[in-house]
Amino acid sequence: MANQVEQQREQWGSKIGFILAAAGSAVGLGNIWKFPYVTGTNGGGAFVVIYVAMVACIGFSVMLAELVIGRNAQLNAVGSFKKIKGGAWPAVGWLGLACGALILSYYGVVGGWTIKYILHSFTGLMELAAAGQAGDAFGGFISNPIMVILYQALFMFITIWVVYRGVGEGIERYCKVLMPGLFILLIVLIGRSVTLEGAGEGISFYLKPDFSKGHL
Repeated sequence: MANQVEQQREQWGSKIGFILAAAGSAVGLGNIWKFPYVTGTNGGGAFVVIYVAMVACIGFSVMLAELVIGRNAQLNAVGSFKKIKGGAWPAVGWLGLACGALILSYYGVVGGWTIKYILHSFTGLMELAAAGQAGDAFGGFISNPIMVILYQALFMFITIWVVYRGVGEGIERYCKVLMPGLFILLIVLIGRSVTLEGAGEGISFYLKPDFSKGHL
């Protein structure tokens, strides 16, 4: 029975599908709106050097370990540690699941905000932003708990539907569309940003190395 379940387990249809899904799980909204500010206030290019070094030394090593464990066991997070090592190691899998639940509870809310902003951008949000009232619009939205919960529920429904469709027809299929779409949006956003007044000062704030920052 176990062998039958293992044979029926879905696999990634292509390497690019897996890479896009992995990138999608790593790249969040914080990388777009928060990372540049945190970088600029903590040494600019100096922070980037340390960040890349940490990603290469720690993040890359952990990712490789996860890939090796998952490929070897062909099971879920808990089952993989139980099959390979046993003992107390399955607790690591449970810890991963708990962290995933915590992250989902946060991004479920932010995802609902994103859907609201997408829809609102066609109904006057751009005019409010141009008038400097985007903050008021956001404050009015989050002060209405019913609307926040409804949009979060919509985001969660979409997420559950994609996951329910499985690896190939769900996650991989939509990552092949959404991740290139995100890349195109970033290119457009970068192109627009560097043409705005004061763009040079912003780039300098973001990337100019400053090793004197006390946070480093």
